[in-house]
Amino acid sequence: MPKAKTIYKEIPLAEITLRKYEKPSNLSEREIVRKICLSLGLLQPGDSRDVIVDIFHALIIAKKQKKLLASDEIEKEVISLRNKERLSMHGIASSNIRRQIKRLRDLFLIEKIKGSYRIAEFEDLNIIFEEKIEKFYLKSIIERVKEYFGCLK
Repeated sequence: MPKAKTIYKEIPLAEITLRKYEKPSNLSEREIVRKICLSLGLLQPGDSRDVIVDIFHALIIAKKQKKLLASDEIEKEVISLRNKERLSMHGIASSNIRRQIKRLRDLFLIEKIKGSYRIAEFEDLNIIFEEKIEKFYLKSIIERVKEYFGCLK
């Protein structure tokens, strides 16, 4: 019997999903955060497990007070936000909270300072998107894709 081929799994160095939705109008702050998460691929359309929305929302609220939050504080804020909205408590395990925090960090939206987290430099989210995602992260991905296209001349 022939030996099975090992399938090489390609792991991307960076990836981003971008989606375009309708213009925001008459949306609650949580719903705006949800659309941002959907737009950036942090949340999939129709996904009911949306705890990342509340994690990001908790950090946005803390930004207004220039407050850093430890992961256990984020967890408490998430529970409070979900209770307020009468949402299920799916996905609030500490391990999942930490995993979702890492996803926000990987997109440069938040940063870790001495064991606590904050919106990057307490900066305006438009500026973070423009400087860290659009000009840096997205640009580097586009440049690499162009390199692959250039190899096919």
